[in-house]
Amino acid sequence: MQHAVGSPLPPPHQSGHGWTPAAHDPGAHHPGGHPGPAAHQGPVPHQGPGAHQGPAPHQGPAAHQGPAAHQGSAPHQGSAPPPPPPAPGFAPPGPVPHTPHHVPAPQAPETTGHVPLPPGGPVGMPSVPPATATPDPTTTTIAVLLIGPAGAGKTSVAKYWADHRRVPTAHISLDDVREWVRSGFADPQSGWNDHSEAQYRLARRTCGFAARNFLANGISCILDDAVFPDRPVVGLGGWKRHVGPGLLPVVLLPGLEIVLERNAERAGNRRLTDEEVARIHGRMAGWYGSGLPIIDNSQLDVPQTAQVLDDVLARSIASPPNW
Repeated sequence: MQHAVGSPLPPPHQSGHGWTPAAHDPGAHHPGGHPGPAAHQGPVPHQGPGAHQGPAPHQGPAAHQGPAAHQGSAPHQGSAPPPPPPAPGFAPPGPVPHTPHHVPAPQAPETTGHVPLPPGGPVGMPSVPPATATPDPTTTTIAVLLIGPAGAGKTSVAKYWADHRRVPTAHISLDDVREWVRSGFADPQSGWNDHSEAQYRLARRTCGFAARNFLANGISCILDDAVFPDRPVVGLGGWKRHVGPGLLPVVLLPGLEIVLERNAERAGNRRLTDEEVARIHGRMAGWYGSGLPIIDNSQLDVPQTAQVLDDVLARSIASPPNW
């Protein structure tokens, strides 16, 4: 069937989609058209390759179709037919739903439980209070190193001082940390050698890390060790390196008779021979003239020595010693 140029094509023959033969009957009468004899539907003539095509119909405001309107009896279409509804079961694609962008949660800082890890650097010098205020060592977070020979009372004074402060305070004894090594313990009484020196260095480094950890969490600490003024291996340099310049060293140095008497009360590997005690005491005398504060607790008991220690620390906080 031939259709005039510009006329819309009829929809395909599909039942149930609104198409009826009457709506598209080419023989239907159009009020504005001139029906000719060719309006009758007959057999479709054979269109050969040389068939003459008449001129295109005039598309003007008038509804009258000229002679060219009689091409294959195609009726005038006033408006385009509505598009056929979609096939059964077919749903037109809707808008693509918006997928919310997932924002990863921020990574939690590294912690050990609820307690933060200690800073990597050593602890600094304690802050100097204003000149108008008197330093109070009982409420200041500080690190103290108590030095003295065997029998000077370092461990007893350190424990008492830590127990009676008004702020959290820990006690760290290097001898206790050294004895954490059970099998293979290098007892210095059996001779000072590379093995005992390596274990000493390890224990001192462990004490330094523990002190920094306590201080980072607002806990003061007091350490005790028999530090020799004339031996760099067991000198103050290692403690300053592992704890920091804020460490406050104080020397306990009673008389030799008091030291021998206290040493005789000891038991186990903590008890030394009188000769060894006298030798260590003589070397500790080298702290005189070093600039470090020295407490002679020969006539003082433990509570009295702890009180003197507070007075010495108050002066050290106000004017830190050079060491």
